[in-house]
Amino acid sequence: MTDTPRTPPPTAAAPHARPFARDPGRWDREHSRALRTGHVRDHTCSAACELLLVHERTPWGWLAWTVPGDGSQPEIPHQIGVLTPGANRRQRLTLRWLTRRPARHLALDSLPGSLRFSAAAVALISTMAGLFAISRGVPTKVTVAAMLLAPLLAEHLPGRLDARARAHVHIVEGDGPCRYLQRLTTLHAHLVQAAAGSDRYELRRSAELGHNLLWDAAGLLQAHNPRSAPARLITYERLMLQLAHQAARMRSASRHGAARTDHTGEPKPLPGPYAPAARPTTPPTPHRIPGTSPLIPGTSPLEGTLLMPKSEPNPARNHNVYLLFAHAPYYPGPGTQEINTTVVAAGSLLHPRVCQPDGARIHDLLTRGRQPGEIIALSTLTHELGGGADWPAVGDWERVTTDLVQLVHSGDCDALSLGLPSIARALVCSGPHSHVRAFDAAAGEFIDYGPQERAAALAEVGAFLASLVAEQDLWPGDGLLTPLARRP
Repeated sequence: MTDTPRTPPPTAAAPHARPFARDPGRWDREHSRALRTGHVRDHTCSAACELLLVHERTPWGWLAWTVPGDGSQPEIPHQIGVLTPGANRRQRLTLRWLTRRPARHLALDSLPGSLRFSAAAVALISTMAGLFAISRGVPTKVTVAAMLLAPLLAEHLPGRLDARARAHVHIVEGDGPCRYLQRLTTLHAHLVQAAAGSDRYELRRSAELGHNLLWDAAGLLQAHNPRSAPARLITYERLMLQLAHQAARMRSASRHGAARTDHTGEPKPLPGPYAPAARPTTPPTPHRIPGTSPLIPGTSPLEGTLLMPKSEPNPARNHNVYLLFAHAPYYPGPGTQEINTTVVAAGSLLHPRVCQPDGARIHDLLTRGRQPGEIIALSTLTHELGGGADWPAVGDWERVTTDLVQLVHSGDCDALSLGLPSIARALVCSGPHSHVRAFDAAAGEFIDYGPQERAAALAEVGAFLASLVAEQDLWPGDGLLTPLARRP
């Protein structure tokens, strides 16, 4: 078993490591234009300098480069913008709007500040058009109002449009944040290239997950200093690296004539669940990176996967109930299958790194009147809370489940990680009395899945979990908070 690789897969040219790495001539043209029309970056620059930025657009956003005065190429982008995943046509137009060439300004000696060249041009045109309209008998009040409104719109409307467009983009600036995000964009470029040259669902899904990681990382860097959330940033980079290596392995297998399966946009049922490995007798080291290993009888963990570090069970844990919840899919390691559902012990909701007191309130709801060993789906709690109407009074379940996934990633609690097929996952995400319909293309008819199939899916998960906890129960983590007082 080997450790997770720390370097990106080899490629002919590392994209985004330099401006326009795949089109050097484009940088030469942009450099020449900057020397003629803009302010380059040299020793005369101050903090107030408005540097000319060269925008390199990508499918996920852009990288903005400054132009050094010595003729060299910059190594770190001055700014990186990440467009929201799954953007529609209107949102993608904001990408071109925000990366347009900067407006030219006219300095006015008689007035403070400056005026956009476009506003001055509109003012001149509107004045001439207004005088012509007055000479043709158009009311003076209407004409003067239009003459004044046109340049005001030309001056202030672009700023309003910029503010609205930025709502769909996470923009990161500064050497530290941009250097980190640049590494992620380089890895993500490998995913995009692999997906573009293949029709495999896994590669397309990897590119989508990579875009989501870029979006989340940029949002975190935009809101915080990189040093304030190092664990999450390390997790993002590790997951992106694993996706890049998995895509490289798939491409290599395809080139060597490996068998290809038919993917029509929906993944086939995954071979089985993933669970934590055997717990060591000593506490885990603080910064060890966790993983999961597939439980396939008669086989060893896949190459490149890591065993999840564990600690001794906490004697304070006394609620033998489990929470099952679905989440955004991810890949725990190179060569592994997609993980989209997780089961944790109820006690993990009391972990101090989970949003509190929300976690404690959900724990109280989860363990109230349950049978020992029972698995409660998050959708069941939603059903019990009036179809979700009473969730605000209990807690933020989205934030709590996100924190639980982070605990699993960092190895601070045990979990049963599952790669459920699409129908089973849809059923456990639905209420106990809900129905899921799927179209069978071969039979040309819809198939209805209801409470019985949902109960069967939960029973299958329960049987597998029971075989695991028969020897050793799931560890909820250390330093758990005290449960809420029991109500009758």
